Amino acid sequence: MSHPHPELSAPPRLPKDGVRVVALGGLGEVGRNMTVIEYAGRLLIVDCGVLFPEDHPGVDLILPDFQYIRERLDDIDAIVLTHGHEDHIGAVPYLLKLKPDIPLVGSTLTLALIEAKLKEHRITPYTLGVKEGDREKLGPFDCEFIAVNHSIPDALAVFIRTPAGTLLHTGDFKMDQLPLDGRITDLRAFARLGEEGVDLFLTDSTNAEVPGFTTPERDITPAIERVFSEASRRIIVACFSSHVHRVQQVIDTAYKHKRKVALVGRSMVRNMGIAADLGYLTIPDGVLVDVKKLDDLQDNKIVLVCTGSQGEPMAALSRMANRDHRIDVGQGDTVLMASSLIPGNENAVYRVINGLMRLGANVVHKGNAMVHVSGHASAGELLYCYNIVKPRNVMPVHGEWRHLIANGDLAVKTGVPRSNVVLAEDGVVVDLVKGKASITGAVPCGYIYVDGSLVGTTDETLLKDRRILRDEGFVTVIVVRDADTGQIAAGPQIQARGFAEGEAVLDEVLPKLEAALEEARRKGVTDSYQLQQVIRRTVGSFMGGKLRRRPMIIPVVIDA
Repeated sequence: MSHPHPELSAPPRLPKDGVRVVALGGLGEVGRNMTVIEYAGRLLIVDCGVLFPEDHPGVDLILPDFQYIRERLDDIDAIVLTHGHEDHIGAVPYLLKLKPDIPLVGSTLTLALIEAKLKEHRITPYTLGVKEGDREKLGPFDCEFIAVNHSIPDALAVFIRTPAGTLLHTGDFKMDQLPLDGRITDLRAFARLGEEGVDLFLTDSTNAEVPGFTTPERDITPAIERVFSEASRRIIVACFSSHVHRVQQVIDTAYKHKRKVALVGRSMVRNMGIAADLGYLTIPDGVLVDVKKLDDLQDNKIVLVCTGSQGEPMAALSRMANRDHRIDVGQGDTVLMASSLIPGNENAVYRVINGLMRLGANVVHKGNAMVHVSGHASAGELLYCYNIVKPRNVMPVHGEWRHLIANGDLAVKTGVPRSNVVLAEDGVVVDLVKGKASITGAVPCGYIYVDGSLVGTTDETLLKDRRILRDEGFVTVIVVRDADTGQIAAGPQIQARGFAEGEAVLDEVLPKLEAALEEARRKGVTDSYQLQQVIRRTVGSFMGGKLRRRPMIIPVVIDA
């Protein structure tokens, strides 16, 4: 994968008095967060998440590139998980398949979510549960855990002490002062650690471009209340399957309006079951019902909570919009999409909204109501943190380039020297030596694709072929050649797929193709591969000039 420092080579040996930080994901992108921290030959990993594909046909997930640590798995002392979102824990099963006994460290809910995921992969992990205020020695890394507020309960920041310097990694966080669960970001701990000295501050950048402060979760309750007050039939709520706070708000409002709630979707049922069992989700008696019993209830007594708020094609809401689900959305139903738009998902989400409205549903979403707030700190909150922590060096993490740059600018405004703000991309090596952080090299760090049951075998060449097949169609040209004389015995026969013009338009290329093959024979071309290239060039030139198309061309030469 390319990075903005093409002049960088492999990093030098880490000095004895240095700490090395290498992000294998999460820098220059929103997702697959993974940071490797090295001291004295030992490694500590913070998070190990996935990135969801955008223009990657056939790809299910995108993983961090483990090549940098593949030969050093025995050097890993632990994987610290800051919270239970997929972009922070989703790649853990794939790393543990390489070495199943790497300890996982995290909060109660985070570990419960990853353990359920690992069970599906038939992996029993070694786990260490921690909570805010705990301090654990993980090899040479002295880790202290700090409560932070996010859109999932039990999120933690981690302060890492080493003899060569200290690092404070926020994970994903915001500073909601009235959180639904009463658990606020512990700014007192941030201030205390700032007094001790933070040599490198790794801060969440996702909302660094957004001015002011992130809206509190409680402020969307009136919008949810309004939906319930005005809905005459069923209410269908779509949100992330890990958004415990949002589901709690829906359950509380449903209980108030004497409606029953059914959870739809495997991940939603699993995650909310875990949250309820651990006490993070409170469900009043009699409110929750099995989706199979909905036929026994009146429409104005039903609330469905499902996945699909990002337009995922196989999620419940998308299937409802396509009439491919047992829940038949119809006239008078109300659909509440309680999430923000993740960049790149806009078209998929609008397609679902249009499909639902075509079926007669009233769709309430962030574009027309206050139904979702972010889980990330906006610029005002980040400024507060910089002023409280007073870090010596800053390394923005978790965001696209525009987010990282905006976050770095905020740090500079609070007095951090610009030379002490490190803007890096995945694979770029940052060394903290004698209190100064700087870029010292780069390591290979590409996209690793999960394609069905295959991991790492799909590459950009294959994806390019799939995009061509999807966007341009394909043409197959079959030629039978006399093996003794080299003359064409049958064909060329042309078959095409994915063309609005139909195959008749390709009749025009047949004389050109026959002439090209005859010319090749006269020149003594006998190699099948060379003949295939002749076919590919001739048909490709015609398709580009005549139809302005660049399909995949598959020449087949058969010797008979």
